[in-house]
Amino acid sequence: MKANKVREMNAEELNIKLNDLKKELFNLKFQHATNQLDNPQRIAAVKKDIARVNTILRELELRESK
Repeated sequence: MKANKVREMNAEELNIKLNDLKKELFNLKFQHATNQLDNPQRIAAVKKDIARVNTILRELELRESK
């Protein structure tokens, strides 16, 4: 997921995306613990996507407070 694509979303869409990513991360960690994970690099990618969404949400929050 690219940052430009995330910046086009509004706050409500970002919160929904954040919840989906957190669920996906939980499922990936669960699969990893049970040795069923095919692509362990996906965990890192999802963590980075979560960080991107949180960053954009914070930017929106700061922009609104000005």
